[in-house]
Amino acid sequence: MTVSVAGEPAIAFLLASLRIIAWVAVVPPFASRGIPAGAKVVLSLGLALTVAPAMAQTEIPVETFPLIVTALTQVLIGLAMGFLTMLLFTAIAAAGSMIDVFGGFALAQGFDPLSMNSSTIFGKFHQMLATMMLFASGGHLVVIGGLLTTFRLLPIGTSPDLDGGAALFTKAFEVFFVTAVQIAMPMIAVLFIADLGLALMTKVAPALNALNVMFPAKIGLTLLLVGLSFPVLPGVTDHLVDLALEAMAALAGTG
Repeated sequence: MTVSVAGEPAIAFLLASLRIIAWVAVVPPFASRGIPAGAKVVLSLGLALTVAPAMAQTEIPVETFPLIVTALTQVLIGLAMGFLTMLLFTAIAAAGSMIDVFGGFALAQGFDPLSMNSSTIFGKFHQMLATMMLFASGGHLVVIGGLLTTFRLLPIGTSPDLDGGAALFTKAFEVFFVTAVQIAMPMIAVLFIADLGLALMTKVAPALNALNVMFPAKIGLTLLLVGLSFPVLPGVTDHLVDLALEAMAALAGTG
């Protein structure tokens, strides 16, 4: 029995999978080392199957040099979209790292074998919490659907408009920084006031050992404030999902 495969649809499928694989390799939590590389490849190929029929209707280059250029373009598009999405999704983890610094937990850093770098307690905790809320709310399906939509907005064989690319990445970094600060700033302000109070206590009662009081008080206060911030995080996650969709659509040329 002879099995034949049409050339252009197969090329369209492979080119679509390149963009998706590059996106999956960057975006958390798919980029985590806890997910096997084989599972990432299978996921990418499965998602590419959903867009390959539509891509087969476009002009697919079959010559060697244009095909290599198109393949590299798809990888760069996937990496750019993945970086924008990753930058927005790590805002909650960055807020946790800021809380660690002002709450005194940054001293207890540990090596995270999944991300291959050192992570603080609440930084890692907020990252895991954001991942849990993303899957619990179905936000991961929305973001993946937004990625697949970019194949309709930016078909294979076309290049994105790079005129507003710098402004888009600047805006994404601005949103990342502002979101992280907005989440952590109330807790940072309370912890700063607590430090001032403990410093004044040493002036009023010099015999009191401030170090023996400061660390247990700040630990308890930090845990209390982090617990009070939990109701805000689901809304922040939904907002970041919407921003990630807008960023990918803007990079595809509809912004």
